[in-house]
Amino acid sequence: MKCAVFGGGGFIGSAICDRLLQDGHAIRIFERPGVQPYRAFLPGEAVEWLEGDMLSEGDLKKCLRGADAVLHLVSTTLPKNSNEDPIYDVESNLVGSLRLLEAMVEQKVRRILFISSGGTVYGPPEYLPVDEKHPTNPTVSYGITKLAVEKYLRLYRDLHGLKPVILRVANPFGAKQRVASAQGAVTAFIHKALRGEPIEIWGDGSITRDYLHVSDVAEAFAKALEFQGDEMIFNISSGHGTSLNELFTIIGNAVGKTIEKIHLPGRTFDIPSNILCNKLAGKDLLWEPKLSLEQGIKKTIQELQGSGR
Repeated sequence: MKCAVFGGGGFIGSAICDRLLQDGHAIRIFERPGVQPYRAFLPGEAVEWLEGDMLSEGDLKKCLRGADAVLHLVSTTLPKNSNEDPIYDVESNLVGSLRLLEAMVEQKVRRILFISSGGTVYGPPEYLPVDEKHPTNPTVSYGITKLAVEKYLRLYRDLHGLKPVILRVANPFGAKQRVASAQGAVTAFIHKALRGEPIEIWGDGSITRDYLHVSDVAEAFAKALEFQGDEMIFNISSGHGTSLNELFTIIGNAVGKTIEKIHLPGRTFDIPSNILCNKLAGKDLLWEPKLSLEQGIKKTIQELQGSGR
């Protein structure tokens, strides 16, 4: 299958592309100008690397030409800063996604996998674990925009016969995650611990999240690409909650060091607890996470130490 992967050079995208290459798929990676390939591809790997703009109709058509499926992994904002400029969030993410859907209709590409946000589209949980039927009341623009793209995917399915699969991913982590963006507590904590630096925790450390290694996210996308059922939305998660205090202890044990912990004032946008139910993905996608949190942390530490980062 020839897959057009928008955002395929990033932290999650590169893991997904490498996983799809294992299955023999051909990959056309679409990235913004200036982003370099994340590794040297082997002669036997069918990979094209294109630069372009999601708002450019010509760039989108060029990437989609001859494709069998689209993976939409692009986001220009983060949950923590999206409320600062919601207009930019809408213009760059929602409008860009709509241009992509229009180009898909014109190029007759029907299948699309979209990475949504299990951490933000639901908002404050009314019950735990949160399943796909839970109300969606996001409290950040990032989540609102992700949810709006989901709604348009449903609309384009009904109007034009697109076949969308939406994966609401929990909190992925791994060695390639950008610590500078301050996104991803697990990887940020590991970097601090390996350097012997204090770990800063917002609030009292009771905030609980659902963490999973990026390799499990990539496996979920590989399964979703082959999915032929009628369900459209799946939570991709560990199904277990871990508090920041627990995470601090697990990482400290994994690196074998005594690490200082500093508590900072809590942030108003942090939801106290978010744990996703992943049973539907297990039933329909035949997917479940392979790595426990402890195993994923050890793998990340080994990869960071091996790379010298």
